[in-house]
This record gives sequence, structure tokens and C-alpha cells, in this order.
Amino acid sequence: MREQFARVRESVAYLRTKTDIQPPIGLVLGTGLGRLADRIETTTAIPYQEVPHFPVSTVKSHKGRLIFGYLGGKPVMAMQGRFHYYEGHDTKQITSPVRVMAAMGVKTLVICSAAGGLNPIFQAGDLMLIRDHINFTGQNPLRGENLDEWGPRFPDMTEPYSQELVDLAERTATDLNIKLHQGVYVGVAGPSMETAAETRFLRLMGADAVGMSTIPEVIVAVHAGIRVLGLSVLTNVNLPDNYQPAPIEQVIATAEKAEPRLVSLLEEILTRI
Repeated sequence: MREQFARVRESVAYLRTKTDIQPPIGLVLGTGLGRLADRIETTTAIPYQEVPHFPVSTVKSHKGRLIFGYLGGKPVMAMQGRFHYYEGHDTKQITSPVRVMAAMGVKTLVICSAAGGLNPIFQAGDLMLIRDHINFTGQNPLRGENLDEWGPRFPDMTEPYSQELVDLAERTATDLNIKLHQGVYVGVAGPSMETAAETRFLRLMGADAVGMSTIPEVIVAVHAGIRVLGLSVLTNVNLPDNYQPAPIEQVIATAEKAEPRLVSLLEEILTRI
């Protein structure tokens, strides 16, 4: 953990030479959602491979840049693409950018992802506000030595997603006439898609959507005292009794089609924070 602490400090020191922005808001843009970065009034864009100790995203549609600029009139630090456990990274690598964000001054983190719908009332292309999650990955990024400088040994998870931000997002969606579901996100390790039996089981657990990201970052953000807003684009709906393939090309295309609504919603949320 001390080694990770040193790596984060080196990453931050490098970024301080590239930008003067003190970003109170961080953004994580997932599969098919990288074009949201085009709405940011960018002052600095840095490829991940140029940042000391940053992993490099290998997933299609994840451009792999850190962007500093303004969105909704607010200074932001945005990840255009994220890292996943199934790419071979461990959970500390996956979440190191959140540690960097915390050290850069981020107090509010907005995490966006593509997810498969499990709730039969959902439709492909719908937006879901994450109100809670189930960690079904078998991994936790806080495993190992705890650094008190970063957060408590046993962080409380009664409200991993800020209720204040959930309420704000709901009001904003209503004002913009954007349909916004609320639901529980279950995280799985991937990269294989779920079987019909697994889909049925996850739904019985109480999950409304399933994905292969988000949860490690949220755990670390909560540990760091950052409040979190989570939003998922539902790229397909998994009905176990009428199970259909969901190729990655379809996932990306559906996410991109829904992106304009997500952009409008996020921009307005940020103006109201």
C-alpha cells in the first residue's frame, strides 16, 4: 500500500505540471460514453500512457485520456475510458485514478457506465440512476494494509451513492423530461457475459442491472470521503426466458445512441451542484 501511495504522489506531481485546474468534480466515462468528453471545454488532455503509473485501457471505445476543463460551468477532471479487472489489472490498479482524483481535490465523483438491464420493465437505451450496488466480483480494492491518510479501515457503506446527488439527479431529469430509472447495480468480474441461469440468479438477488466496472471505483471513492453519483446506460435487457446475445458492437452502439440524453442530464446536474 505504501508503494501505491508513492505512485499516486508521482502521478499527481506530474499532473500538477500540466494543469492549474483544481477540479472539485471527477468524471469516469465508460463503454460507449467517451464522446461525452467532447462537451467538456478542454484545457488539457493527457493520454494515459503519459501519466506515471497509469494503466492503459485496452477496451474498444475507451479512448484513454485524462481531460481537465469545464463542463456545466464547473472545473472537472474526466477519465475518457476506464480500466477493468478482466483486462488483467488488479483492483488497486483499477482504482488508482480515483486516488489521484482525491489527491487533486475531487470531492464529487460522477461515474458513468454501460450495463445490461435485468429488470424486465427496462428497455435498451434507458438511463438508470444507481441507488445501491452488490459486489459480486469476489474482489475488494481495500484488501491489504490500510492507510489512515486515505481513509478508515472499515469504511461505512450505508450510503455509497449520495442521497443528495440522487435527489438532485431525479429533480433534474424530471425538469428535462428525461426518463430516469433508479436501481441496484451488480458488479461481476467478466469478461464473459452472463448465462441465462446467472441472469436469473442476479435478478433474484435484487439487482436491476449488471456490469463489469463501477464498484471498485465507488468503494475507493467512499473510502476517500468522496460523494458519488452513479449513472448507467442500459445497453440491452437480459430476459433469461428469452435470452439473446449482446455483442460488444451492439452495446457500444446503444450506449452512443443514448449518450445525448446522458450529456444533457449531466451538464444540467453539474450546473446545479
